[in-house]
Amino acid sequence: MKLTRLLITAAASALVSTAAFAEGTVGIAMPTKSSARWISDGNSMVEQFEAAGYGTILQYAEDDIPNQLAQIENMITNGVDVLVVAAIDGTTLSNALENAHFADINVIAYDRLIRDSEYVDYYATFDNFKVGVQQASSLVDGLKERFGDGPYNVELFGGSPDDNNAYFFYNGAMSVLQPLIDAGTVNIVSGQMGMETVGTLRWDGAVAQSRMDNLLSAHYTEAQVHGVLSPYDGLSIGIISSLKGVGYGSDDLKMPIITGQDAELRSVKSMLAGEQYSTVFKDTRELARVTVGMVDALLKGGEPEINDTKTYDNGVKIIPSYLLEPVSVDMSNWEEVIIGSGYYTMDEVQ
Repeated sequence: MKLTRLLITAAASALVSTAAFAEGTVGIAMPTKSSARWISDGNSMVEQFEAAGYGTILQYAEDDIPNQLAQIENMITNGVDVLVVAAIDGTTLSNALENAHFADINVIAYDRLIRDSEYVDYYATFDNFKVGVQQASSLVDGLKERFGDGPYNVELFGGSPDDNNAYFFYNGAMSVLQPLIDAGTVNIVSGQMGMETVGTLRWDGAVAQSRMDNLLSAHYTEAQVHGVLSPYDGLSIGIISSLKGVGYGSDDLKMPIITGQDAELRSVKSMLAGEQYSTVFKDTRELARVTVGMVDALLKGGEPEINDTKTYDNGVKIIPSYLLEPVSVDMSNWEEVIIGSGYYTMDEVQ
């Protein structure tokens, strides 16, 4: 009965556009609307799939795993031709994807790798290790710019442990930071390191803010924070709120260097206000374009374009992938990248 109710709820909440499209129907499962980034992803895919002649069923699960499972099962029941899935938890979809396989429905993992299933056909994402490298490199550049030669007091935040990307971001960042930690140039004052310790479930900014509060009260009554590695803008905003709450950003206490990811509008505005130092821009329009190209090739009997066959092992097999290039953004290039690409208008950021 519970599954039945979930299926009914999923069907009722779907954004469906299938009429008058002859090429087929694509089911798009997104994790949440709480992040502006995922709304942009969904809108871009619907627009580009429709332009290519496909109908769409777009659903957001609001970070509720049973809801996403029900939505995907409902799409399978409705006979979609392909599933595009940005998983909430990449380890929970095995049974649903097996059902898709036996219904002859191809599956493309979108931005987040789906793990522990042989029924994932392709993966469209950004170079996630490089995202972490860019975040840490920007952090180091900012530390030198704002605080001189060091040593620097830094704290580390990770993404959600159930999101495979979070480990790539963290490992990429640590490839830059670990040599500096070993040399004593960067000091993790709390000693808190490793994804099992610094991960932030569901990428929740309130959780990040609370953890930053605790770090400040436990380790920084006498010391000063110089930098915080944050893997996502939604966490960065929470971290900044915590820091401002104890006086950082005032004349007497410089704002630490705070990184981010996704170029969310409020974080771009925060950069312009001198709070967040940088973000990583991932053009979701391009990710949608690559995904539409994969689907189009699959449904027309061709081979999707891929550029990576080594990186993404989902625990069962290597998933053929297309990796897009992320772009590090700070005050030196934000206008060229963010405004110049048409991602936001100047009116939106001011």
